[in-house]
Amino acid sequence: MGGIAEFRSVVLDCPDPRGLAEFYSQLLGWPITSAEDDWVVVSDGGPPRRLAFQLAPDHRAPTWPAPERPQQIHLDLKADDMDEAEARALKIGARKHEHQPSEDDSFRVFLDPAGHTFCLCRV
Repeated sequence: MGGIAEFRSVVLDCPDPRGLAEFYSQLLGWPITSAEDDWVVVSDGGPPRRLAFQLAPDHRAPTWPAPERPQQIHLDLKADDMDEAEARALKIGARKHEHQPSEDDSFRVFLDPAGHTFCLCRV
């Protein structure tokens, strides 16, 4: 079944595209494949696994779960060893969110350096 378009990227607005790209490059193990002052891309080289970071000087981080500025989008990332993944994510600049809604620890919620929500999920 063919679609109208083919998926290309997930793009995150942020105040520091290069810095956030470096964070996700370390988190995912993907190299930075394109970099300009206002647009930086990390990718594993194969579609559709590509994240782009776009300069948004007035970026305001989400306040999830508070409704003032909802998360609007978040990334779910698989991790074989949740404790190891958490420690490594924190070491490169992630922050563990105070709100952890998983009752069985099947996922853990974090914030990237720009305040976007992402989850480390059990495989």
